[in-house]
Amino acid sequence: MAAKTRRQHLEEMIADDPNDALSRYFLAMDYAGAGENDEAWGRFQEMFTRTPEYVPAYLQAGQLLVRMGRPGEAADVFRRGIAVARRQNDEHAAGEMEAFLQQLG
Repeated sequence: MAAKTRRQHLEEMIADDPNDALSRYFLAMDYAGAGENDEAWGRFQEMFTRTPEYVPAYLQAGQLLVRMGRPGEAADVFRRGIAVARRQNDEHAAGEMEAFLQQLG
């Protein structure tokens, strides 16, 4: 029997706890790292529905959208992420996303 892949482990963890933000984040990042951008974006969108307060997802999803040539959507994600970060008093993350937002114009 073949060993389970990282994705399979993450999928199992998410099946056990659908609100596990960290596992969802790692799964989205795994897809992004493999260049499977559409699947990664879909996973980030699921995160925003299930675990909308997970700040790092907004930064990474925005950057993914920029790489995909979708700057308008990226700007929207960064704006939403800035609001979430501020609610959590995470000025560092808010500042990072503001910098990316400014680069978009």
